[in-house]
Amino acid sequence: MTVLAENSPAEGGGNFSAHAEPYRRELLAHCYRMTGSLHDAEDLVQETLLRAWKSYDRFEGKSSIRTWLHRIATNTCLTALEGRQRRPLPTGLGAPSSDPAAELVERREVPWLEPLPDLAEDPADPSVIVGSRESVRLAFVAALQHLSPRQRAVLLLRDVLQWKSAEVAGAIGTTTIAVNSLLQRARSQLDTVQPSRDERLAAPESPEAQDLLARYIAAFESYDIDRLVELFTAEAVWEMPPNTGWYQGPQDIVTLIHQQCPAEHPGDMRMLPLVANGQPAAAMYMRAGDRHVPFQLHVLDMSAGRVSHVVAFLDDGLFAKFGLPGSL
Repeated sequence: MTVLAENSPAEGGGNFSAHAEPYRRELLAHCYRMTGSLHDAEDLVQETLLRAWKSYDRFEGKSSIRTWLHRIATNTCLTALEGRQRRPLPTGLGAPSSDPAAELVERREVPWLEPLPDLAEDPADPSVIVGSRESVRLAFVAALQHLSPRQRAVLLLRDVLQWKSAEVAGAIGTTTIAVNSLLQRARSQLDTVQPSRDERLAAPESPEAQDLLARYIAAFESYDIDRLVELFTAEAVWEMPPNTGWYQGPQDIVTLIHQQCPAEHPGDMRMLPLVANGQPAAAMYMRAGDRHVPFQLHVLDMSAGRVSHVVAFLDDGLFAKFGLPGSL
């Protein structure tokens, strides 16, 4: 922890922005894990910083600035989550895999889980402790949605931020016994809904992932969809919210794309590589007249040289959040 983060306002000169701003990225990651929404997380970080600024003159320095901000962020999230629905992916709705030849069922009224842009954290910055890729992977954040907000808060504070039970109890206004009980139930619930963790998932900057992503993009851009079969694992899953269906196996995935993709010719689709949720990803643009416009954001799980899971988000409003151009 930096000396600055441990200082009280009086010792640090009372410069709230200078003290708080270094933690904006990890506060965004924390609020995203709590809510499953990038849009909500951005608003909640702003609300957290506003609340912190208003009470900064009463901060006594008994904890670090970082701990204090996360306490405020956690309670801000808990208040915001009261009465709200969880944010699922199609695979989390409980239905079996879908027929790729069947008509798509779209439900935009569902508050779907959203992807998270790469936070570009600097490992040399000692204040950035949060943000391991495992804690923002889509599968983990989707699993968190099955927990109650308080269970989420306890699990994240204990297992991601590595707080002690007494610190968590003080943060959310309960007892250590209650925290330990909530944590036990949260871990048990997570074990029942979270897919088995694959420690071999390829990092987005690895040569393996970059090569596979390049071949994935090339197959779409050349409209050689059948080539995708060799890129997927035998049990690969494809889902694309706000459509409720999900599809398993290379043949079903390719059939779905053939049936539903609006592209018809090579060059109709263009894709830009990126990173989302600490995973390899790509932004797909679809031809519209003399240009290409935002269509889907693909977030991929990769392991052993194959693609095992794709979530293709049909939300062109996400492109600006990822710093992507409005057209190509």
